[in-house]
Amino acid sequence: MNDSEKSLLISKGDTKALKEFYLEHRDAFLEFGKKYVSSNEDVLDVYQDAIIAFQEQAMRGKTENLTCSLKTYLFGIGKYMLYEKNRKRNKEVNLSHDNIEDDYDVVKVDIDDSDGVVSLQQKAIQKAMASLGKKCREILTLFYYNNLTIDEIKDYLNYDNKNVVKSQKSRCLKQLKSTING
Repeated sequence: MNDSEKSLLISKGDTKALKEFYLEHRDAFLEFGKKYVSSNEDVLDVYQDAIIAFQEQAMRGKTENLTCSLKTYLFGIGKYMLYEKNRKRNKEVNLSHDNIEDDYDVVKVDIDDSDGVVSLQQKAIQKAMASLGKKCREILTLFYYNNLTIDEIKDYLNYDNKNVVKSQKSRCLKQLKSTING
């Protein structure tokens, strides 16, 4: 059965097709997830959540015209969830640079949970992020905070091509820097 047939069956609530899809990619996802989370139990929990999210996306018709495989789409959802799990666990933001676009400085924000101290720089970044529009916050968070690639963001947010994501990210980052720098 090809991806479009699987997607159609899953979108219609076919539990047998969903179970087959789950089993088909489970072991590969568990191996993939070990790169992001050390606990097999956490990876399995995330995989199950990703399957549920995938099914919801399929039922909304979001998997009908994908430019990637269903497996890639599922792993993109799962990778985002793994990063969220790590974010909650570590409370660390690492804004890095992918060398594809402009040369931006690396900004690293560590939140010290032990005594609740947040630096002025962290407050400035948080305030500036809050002032951005929803789409900008989402794109910057997915790219810098969750370390998704431009292609993964394109698929996740259902953009037509990656150039749209690149230009949107660039505009959002400039807006963020402008807000922080006053």
